[in-house]
Amino acid sequence: MEIKVNYLDNLRIEAKFDDYSVIADQPIRYKGDGTAPGPFDYFLASSAMCAAYFIKVYCNNRDIPTDNIRISQNNIVDPEDRYKQTFIINVELPESISEKDKKAILKSAERCTVKRVIENDLAFQVNAVESLDDDKEALLSISPDDAEQTYILGKDLPLEQTIANMTSKLADLGMKIDVSSWRNIVPNVWSLHIRDAAAELCFTNGKGSTKESALCSALGEFIERLSCNFFYNDQFFGEEIANAEFVHYPNEKWFPLEDDDSLPAGLLDDYCLEIYNPDDELCGSHLIDTNSGNIDRGICAIPYQRHSDGETVYIPSNLIENLFLSNGMSAGNNLAEAKVQCLSEIFERAVKRQIIEDELTMPDVPQAVLNKYPSIVAGIEALEAQGFPIVVKDCSLGGQFPVMCVTLMNPKTGGVFASFGAHPSFEVALERSLTELLQGRSFEGLNDVQKPTFNSAAVAEPENFVEHFIDSTGLISWRFFSAKHDYEFVEWDFSGSNEEECDALFGILEQLGKEAYVAEFTDIGAACRILVPDYSEVYDVEDLIWDNTNKALDYREDILNIHSLEEDQLIDLVEQLEATQLDNYIDISTLIGIEFDENTAWGQLTILELKLLIYLAIGALEQAQELVGEFLQFNDNTAPGRGMFYQAMSTVLEIALDEELEFEDYQHNLSRMFGEDVIEAVVGSINGDVTFYGLTKTSMQLEGLDKHLRLIESYKKLHKARAAIAAGKQN
Repeated sequence: MEIKVNYLDNLRIEAKFDDYSVIADQPIRYKGDGTAPGPFDYFLASSAMCAAYFIKVYCNNRDIPTDNIRISQNNIVDPEDRYKQTFIINVELPESISEKDKKAILKSAERCTVKRVIENDLAFQVNAVESLDDDKEALLSISPDDAEQTYILGKDLPLEQTIANMTSKLADLGMKIDVSSWRNIVPNVWSLHIRDAAAELCFTNGKGSTKESALCSALGEFIERLSCNFFYNDQFFGEEIANAEFVHYPNEKWFPLEDDDSLPAGLLDDYCLEIYNPDDELCGSHLIDTNSGNIDRGICAIPYQRHSDGETVYIPSNLIENLFLSNGMSAGNNLAEAKVQCLSEIFERAVKRQIIEDELTMPDVPQAVLNKYPSIVAGIEALEAQGFPIVVKDCSLGGQFPVMCVTLMNPKTGGVFASFGAHPSFEVALERSLTELLQGRSFEGLNDVQKPTFNSAAVAEPENFVEHFIDSTGLISWRFFSAKHDYEFVEWDFSGSNEEECDALFGILEQLGKEAYVAEFTDIGAACRILVPDYSEVYDVEDLIWDNTNKALDYREDILNIHSLEEDQLIDLVEQLEATQLDNYIDISTLIGIEFDENTAWGQLTILELKLLIYLAIGALEQAQELVGEFLQFNDNTAPGRGMFYQAMSTVLEIALDEELEFEDYQHNLSRMFGEDVIEAVVGSINGDVTFYGLTKTSMQLEGLDKHLRLIESYKKLHKARAAIAAGKQN
């Protein structure tokens, strides 16, 4: 993680990372002002708090109350060497906790990350650099030896060369990659989390049988998501990019809206229109992209090549972002390699959906077949030694598709976790299933998986598939574990060169009667996106009409300018929110495509609270009182200060709306209960002196919204590179 430090007044310093700011000072005796702890004080506190966190996690998983658990830490300084210190953490545990749990709680404290880092070979490097922002690759934690040549199945270049190529591409963009975590809890299963140090919302996860292959996986996914603009899906790009020569790609095409709002000619093809507009209900306005929101410009469409005949088809960016999420994206050493990965994931998810929703039972892979892959068996055996039974399934549906599944059972909780993987190579598909199972997970994290069910309706629910798509935590039917399977085991093999595998996978789609559309992105590497209509969508086609993300365009400008709206504009806005019957608990960040700091009032703002604040601003106190009651009843996770404000608001509104009550009679004790500042804010909100309490002023220029601005700055680096490459091609 990158932490940037700023000098403040006197000896005060500020450390900034993500959405947080930490202030440190020095005691007055050291010529500071004593306004905050010193840097070393934070260091000391971090180990005690980290140990407390791991104890809390253990207790929460076992419903053990922590009210009477007390923790303290002392650091004993060696009199001959003040840099040699012993940390003593004492944990006071009530008698009600069993001896078994007491021992386990102390052991959980030993897992403190701060403690483990200090105990390991901790190293510091202090360097002088010309520019912090230009120090591109300093955060990558492994630097492969150029002399090494490690090849793995499915990759045309050695891992070392692949890592070098991808890091060079990211460095050229001006992106500094932060490797924020590694995991290797069983043999031959590695995973890591990487992100753009300057924009924490740009992140990916990688997995593999070695740390190098896992890093390749994460970097490849990072380039894939940059190439396909997935990091910025549904987010507002800002007015500058919205009015730039291009918004998404230099070869995009804009289709002006028709007067009758019909679909413009030349958009999509007959095959796609039959799927996405079967009842002629889809309008042009449904397809305006959320990122630019540029209604005057029309519909932004991206050119895709129809695989069957190579013809160019323009597909709206709105349709892609609404229906496909990250499905069908990949990057590789070359386009053939990328397409194999892309198609493999499409089959993985389509077959997974069919198996889960139809409650199919797949055959187990015989142990004799598993034994051909000793490194995979070692990982499975390590999981089983930890008390997690593993079931390995052939999910090829009788040899039709290159799909495998590794399912973990957790006897402690009764939960199961099914991890699917796909690739033309049986071995690679099996390895991917296993590494995906543990990607970013600890043993404790496996306690959160859901229990299997015989409730067919719950399993077939579309949202269940979305959960499986996002992190594989959806429901699984008990029928999946039946000994009576629906298909016989097949030791399938679709492998060959990447070109041969690519042809084979496209051939499967052709046999299914499915058309594929391919976009190649080569500006920052070999990446592609493949769309298979009526097969690879994640969300229902109906969402284009009934739950389109571009509903943001109806509200974005008004909400960002909320402090500047006149009363009649506020009335129009709240009436529109009421009329559309949007879920009151949708957060405003999701609604308008703006990333707010989640620790602020904006970051926690829901439609319900926004309507409440508008009613207060226009003096509609009875409506406000109704929503305050709902807010307090259903918002248990509200920040304490915010919750106290609305508790006080509820009471003061009761007084204000009751003709027999006088506020002055209660003011003293209300101030004692809630604090004078809170009561002053509540009274001001009711009489109109305070509007939109807690919401800092902003506008369509996004001032003060640092988190979102960092995301836009990240996109601008990509946008600038594309513009430069396009200009070079023209010259």
